[in-house]
Amino acid sequence: MLGRIWSAFILLAVAAGLVQAVFLGRPGVFQEMVDALFGAARTGFEISLGLTGVMALWLGFMRLGEKGGAVDGIARIFAPLLRRLFPSIPAGHPAAGSIVMNMAANVLGLDNAATPLGLKAMAELQELNPHPDTASDDQILFLVINTSSVTLLPVTIFTYRAQLGAAHPTDVFVPILIATFCSTMAGLLITAAVQRRRLWADPVVLAWLGGLTALVGGMVAWFASLDQATLQARSSLVANLALLLVITAFVGTAVRRRVPVYETFVEGAKDGFKVAVGIIPYLVGMLAAIALLRASGALDLALDGVRHLAAAAGADGRWIDALPTALMKPLSGSGARGMMVEAMQTFGADSFVGRLVSVMQGSTETTFYVLAVYFGSVGIRRTRHAAACGLAADAAGIVAAILVCYLFFG
Repeated sequence: MLGRIWSAFILLAVAAGLVQAVFLGRPGVFQEMVDALFGAARTGFEISLGLTGVMALWLGFMRLGEKGGAVDGIARIFAPLLRRLFPSIPAGHPAAGSIVMNMAANVLGLDNAATPLGLKAMAELQELNPHPDTASDDQILFLVINTSSVTLLPVTIFTYRAQLGAAHPTDVFVPILIATFCSTMAGLLITAAVQRRRLWADPVVLAWLGGLTALVGGMVAWFASLDQATLQARSSLVANLALLLVITAFVGTAVRRRVPVYETFVEGAKDGFKVAVGIIPYLVGMLAAIALLRASGALDLALDGVRHLAAAAGADGRWIDALPTALMKPLSGSGARGMMVEAMQTFGADSFVGRLVSVMQGSTETTFYVLAVYFGSVGIRRTRHAAACGLAADAAGIVAAILVCYLFFG
């Protein structure tokens, strides 16, 4: 599936470039496409190189958490739910702990921590995969949940909004939480339906999902009761404190069990370096295809088509100006971030479009990036329905973002 998507991106980009050159009088588009192609190759290498330190750091701490028993302790708490969501994981397997920590990092908005933890979880799931070149059901479900994970603390988006002059940078907090929760639930239920998992018939799963829904609702109510300045300050405090507490717990439990902490950390860090190097060819290939698609003008052509359809239907079209961010986010996080900033600069951070792009940025994920990196890191070539389910979760997040922004901001 990933190979077909990659080929389609390139062929569509070339076709769009021909349309631009022949019918729209822009022969220079081919030079732009070639420049983008080589620029993407350089960017892919630089991103992989930049991930090396982060992955070495976090896989080192994760190894301490494993040896010290902290990860096992956390996994035991979530064991009833994980056994039902990921039935191929044996009791006590380290994959359970890695999955829990990855989800926790995503929930807290700790992007730098989530990626290496997710890669480690995928590698451990691969050990249980009977067909190493084909994604298992559990790997697909993990990836979909990962790409649509609920974000409680989108601190980065608050920062961009503050820099671009928003009067209340955190006023998108509740809309983001609602939209990303819808995305996660949609991804979980759609993937379960495709894989014929009867999650809704399991009282334990229903109890967990109901409890998590109540917890999210309580968090929303608490944060919503704060003034804007206090909310932003406490969001940053909670995220940073959680990060340091995790590190402290991992090191502390390892010391208590008399684990050779530094040697164990270095052992785990070496694995992080290997993973980062292995990602390079997969990341370069995907970013090159995405760069061609962007430089060819294919996204602009699609946007014009949507605008005409909305006008013909007599629908409110304000959301269309935010659509490039939504379309780019599954393809490229940095590209979507640039489009978000551009939209806020053009329309204003406190405009409907400015708020909508912020909510979209916080409620969807770079699905194709995650597909390429996570599956590429373990050598999976046949991704089955992973892309379709991930994109369905993205679509649910985008629709929810539009609806909730009309509700909150009119």
